[in-house]
Amino acid sequence: MSRPREQQVEITPEVLLKAYACGIFPMAESADDPGLYWIEPDKRGIIPLDSFSISSRLARTVRADRFEIRIDHDFEAVMRGCATPAQGRPSTWINARIHKLYCDLHARGYCHSVEAWQDGALVGGLYGVRLGRAFFGESMFHSARDASKVALVHLVARLKKGGFTLLDTQFVTDHLRSFGAVEVTRQRYTALLAQALQGSEADFYCWGPGEAITGADCLQSISQAS
Repeated sequence: MSRPREQQVEITPEVLLKAYACGIFPMAESADDPGLYWIEPDKRGIIPLDSFSISSRLARTVRADRFEIRIDHDFEAVMRGCATPAQGRPSTWINARIHKLYCDLHARGYCHSVEAWQDGALVGGLYGVRLGRAFFGESMFHSARDASKVALVHLVARLKKGGFTLLDTQFVTDHLRSFGAVEVTRQRYTALLAQALQGSEADFYCWGPGEAITGADCLQSISQAS
């Protein structure tokens, strides 16, 4: 993996978007480390949208609408949730600079959150960057079982309906592999990214941010777009 230490270059939202367009993204060693690394993996994780898969049990959970899914309702709260240590994740790479940069991107309309709410509380979600027809998943969290998984299912339904062609997960974990995530070479990823950045912009708000989408609607969208 290529991971050069940050040089004396101010990272602004504009610089960050240019980096994503080149297949590069920043990370910190830990939440307490003020520095950033530029990351360009030799093998890149993606979820091919046409082969996204979920288990029968999770499909039942999605269809049961146990969570209220909101889009961009409380982006900062999602970032805080992703930055909070949890079981199996004693520390995270989201430091104060990462937090500010992505909140700035969100304010400019390039970063979005998919949120799972239950009884008026945020119990899970994810956030990522939108550019062209690509969505770059950054992080997810949950405090209720399946909350982040349901958020991911709703994200994929939205991406497919909105005309996205690339869902970048950066790396592949066993958890993401269960949804169909695969590794591709840097050369293959570069080609997929170039294709996603050409042509018309995808529509992340193909469903409005405040529009209520049921789990059945979500699963139908995934099935129809496959």
